Amino acid sequence: MDTLSVPAHAREPYIPVRVTDLIDLILAEAGTPEFPPPPADDQAAFRQLASAVAARVHAGFRSTLQTLKDAYAPFDPDADTCGVRPITEGEQKGRLDDLFAVFSDVLTRAGFHRMTRAEVEQTMRGSSDWGVEMDLCWDVFERVDVFYRGKGVGLRTRRPWWRLFRTQEVIVPTFSRVVFILKQQPHRRLGPAADTDSVFLKLFKDIPQMDIEMLLPGTRLKMPRLERGKLGGSVLGSIGYVAYRLSEVQVAGLLTGSLLALYTPLALIFGYGYKTIASYQVARQTYLFQLAQSLYYQNLDTNAGVMYRLFDDAEEQVLRQALLAYYFLWRFAGPAGWTPGELDARIEADLERRLGAAVEVDAAAATARLERYGLVRKVGGRRLAVPVRQAIAVLESQAAVGPRPTGPRPAEPAAV
Repeated sequence: MDTLSVPAHAREPYIPVRVTDLIDLILAEAGTPEFPPPPADDQAAFRQLASAVAARVHAGFRSTLQTLKDAYAPFDPDADTCGVRPITEGEQKGRLDDLFAVFSDVLTRAGFHRMTRAEVEQTMRGSSDWGVEMDLCWDVFERVDVFYRGKGVGLRTRRPWWRLFRTQEVIVPTFSRVVFILKQQPHRRLGPAADTDSVFLKLFKDIPQMDIEMLLPGTRLKMPRLERGKLGGSVLGSIGYVAYRLSEVQVAGLLTGSLLALYTPLALIFGYGYKTIASYQVARQTYLFQLAQSLYYQNLDTNAGVMYRLFDDAEEQVLRQALLAYYFLWRFAGPAGWTPGELDARIEADLERRLGAAVEVDAAAATARLERYGLVRKVGGRRLAVPVRQAIAVLESQAAVGPRPTGPRPAEPAAV
């Protein structure tokens, strides 16, 4: 197979195909040109094996989901259940640590990248033509993590005035998915009614990279330079005109104590002041409306809904990796087997050829999971797949006695 032409750092650790479609894809076409598709009976056997592997993966993830639900329960702002006993401060901190740790692990399995604070600050400099530049204060958060998946570009349309408002297509760097998990702390920016006890989860789609700070609480609107110039010009013009009018006031009128001589300049001061403030408020409301309108169609889920949605995403991603690893070892590796590096290269090149997507596959983790299931054998540094019908029998025998636990670590599915 040809060597990969896409650099590893440009690859996404996510396979953008549903499991059902992926099975159809790999069975309908050979993984390499020199291999024909498998016979019909082998295809049926592989589909049966895929169902058994899916059940095994789901059983393993179920324990992690329960851990995540228990950790999130005290912090869920939308919960309609009550606790049966008070939680101590130490227990609350421990559950908060578990929540952030397990949530981060789940998102990593789902192909997300956790951004550092430096990465967030570098990304959010400026704003796109469809966003609003905001000032972000990190002190409003007790804890916050930001994740993204699908770093790429998208096409947007705009109508700039210098093109006489004709439509123009612009390439914009985007994140396909953006996820936040955050807990607020008391701060003047949040106001006295802010919820500082709950943990909030948010999931967005197709967000311009420069506009990522628009999604966080505790931000302040930055007026665009044009609007700041207009307001500044209005203020300077007001001051200049008032100074000019004051210079026309007769000294005699002031000496006689006549306040009518100051009426015109004072009226100008208050009039232009009101106009300036009103202009700012109108511009501010316009940009806040633009912000709300921009995010209305990009908000995918909130709080517990984010947790369940991404958990399902992580489970499917693990299943996709496992099925691809087994299929390629079974069909193409031969009796000598492949190393994890060779398996990586074969799967990634094939997916790029057929999907046009640069995908990063973690063959080492996938084959380690298949070894625990008894579907792959390790011989030296190479991996060999158990024949498909034997693999089905192995999983059926395990299902009869129940899955084997692998340890109590909360961040690792107990049976995966």
